[in-house]
Amino acid sequence: SSNRTGSSPLTFILTGIPGVSVSSSWVAAPLCCLYVLMLLGNCCLLWTVRTEHVLHSPMYHFLSMLALADLGLSLCTLPTVLAAFSAPAASLPFRACLAQMYFIHTFSAIESGVLVAMAFDRFVAICHPLRYGSVLSGSLVARAGVLIVLRGILVVLPVAVLTARMPFCGSRVLSHSFCLHQDMLRLACGDVRPSSWYGLSAVILTKGLDSLAILLSYVLVIRAILGTVSAEMRAKAFSTCISHLCAVLIFYVPLIGLSVIHRFGNLPPLAHALLADAYLLVPPVLNPLVYSWKTKEVRRRILLLLCRRGSQQQT
Repeated sequence: SSNRTGSSPLTFILTGIPGVSVSSSWVAAPLCCLYVLMLLGNCCLLWTVRTEHVLHSPMYHFLSMLALADLGLSLCTLPTVLAAFSAPAASLPFRACLAQMYFIHTFSAIESGVLVAMAFDRFVAICHPLRYGSVLSGSLVARAGVLIVLRGILVVLPVAVLTARMPFCGSRVLSHSFCLHQDMLRLACGDVRPSSWYGLSAVILTKGLDSLAILLSYVLVIRAILGTVSAEMRAKAFSTCISHLCAVLIFYVPLIGLSVIHRFGNLPPLAHALLADAYLLVPPVLNPLVYSWKTKEVRRRILLLLCRRGSQQQT
């Protein structure tokens, strides 16, 4: 009842890009292209890893988890993003906004955990190559995947519960075309400190610790690489880490920037909108491209499968 005004249910107004009309095709068309590219890239990556037995290794299993997290993160924002850029004053019911917020932050936490697992994979592959198969067994990879998913689900659940109990009696206009926890806190009119402090603690305990774990793993990896005598071996070892490092930067740079400006910044609304869109759209679009371009096995298999499909269609 606290989330209702009179007899009408609470709804939030979605916002596209400030200062840009919803009918602007130069904004809607690139967004649609990005979503199509995201779907094609991640689905193609998943299909390649699934169908090619040579790619059935821990590294590519973690890569499949990353692609699934990217798909979930993008698909849960697709309906509201398209609605915000196709209709003026598009609205979203409170429960739908709450569910979208929960899934966005859950998939984000899962993706962060997968990046940590991939960093551990690179650490074992470079620092202990002879023990790679025994350490990263199939059962360990499966347990790691289950723990990563459970951590994301359970850590974000209290955020949704606390947000569901907050009253909203002021403005209902969101800063983005989707629901984020920080943005909903801005619209609440009650005591938001429990939800705000728990949300900040959850970010620190998940993405904060994850980033430190990734940093520590790469410190050990760089020390092991620099201890290699052969320059050719050092270059080869560094090249195996480039794709993962790109994925880490693509994910964490927009995330950190968005968290900072939401909590401490005083930037124009346009900066908020662009950074939030980059946080949710750039990693799912670029990750398949980065891994397809920098990972020789994935690139070769995708090209081979595409050529095979083309020859089958011609015959």
